[in-house]
Order: sequence, then C-alpha cells, then structure tokens
Amino acid sequence: MRAAVAAAAALAAAVAVGCGGGDPPALEAACTDGPAPILRALARAPGAVRLADGTRLSDCVAHAFDDGELQQLGFALTPAADRLAGRQTAAAALQLGYLIGAVRRGASRTNGVHAELVRRLEATATGTDAELVAATRRGIAAGEARG
Repeated sequence: MRAAVAAAAALAAAVAVGCGGGDPPALEAACTDGPAPILRALARAPGAVRLADGTRLSDCVAHAFDDGELQQLGFALTPAADRLAGRQTAAAALQLGYLIGAVRRGASRTNGVHAELVRRLEATATGTDAELVAATRRGIAAGEARG
C-alpha cells in the first residue's frame, strides 16, 4: 500500500512539473513603452525585428497574460499599426504586415485571449493598392516566421 501511495505521489509530481506549474514569463517592460520603440524596431523588417532589450514582438504577445498586461500591450501596438497604415507606402505596409504576423505568431502560443488584439491589427491593413497588399503579405510571412 505504501509503495502505491509513493508511486501516485511521484506521478503527481511528475505531471505538475511537466505541465509547467511555475509562474508564466513576465511581460518585458520594453513591450509596453509605447508605439515609438515598436516603430523603431519595425524599421528593420523584414529582417530580425527586436526591441531595444532584444525581445521579439511575438514574445511580447505570448507573455501578456492578464487583462492589464494585454491592455498595456494594446496601447503600444495599436497606435503603431495605425501610424503605419496611415503612411500608405510599401515600406510601411511591409512593417505593418510584419507586426501583424508577429502578433499572430505570439497569439498562437496562447489560449486565445489575444484574438481581439490580432483582429484589431489585421483590421488596420485595409489598403487595396496591389503594391501595398503585396508588401503587407510579405511582411506577414516574415513576422509569422521570425517575429
């Protein structure tokens, strides 16, 4: 009987460790510093886009777990997307696409709580000019791959 209890306890401990019972990663401060650092980082798209502290945009999304963090992140990402959409240039469309792709990538690693943020950023890409649409698509592919 004692062996069965010990085995059950060991199994429960293994399951707890395997399920990542620890605290979730903290949201990096660079993720919520506003749109300016996001826009500076996106200037490197479609290459490696990192914030000043080295954080990928997808990690910002994946690490925003609670409502407050998600709201802070939205206050940084949404104005950045709006500014890029308003520029109506191929470079800005590429950067906007990268941002959308990176947010999709980060959201894919979560339980769906980020779906509204993804939807909001996707809604900013409304251009119909063929060149801008193509640049946005290239950016999305790069953001999903490396964002």
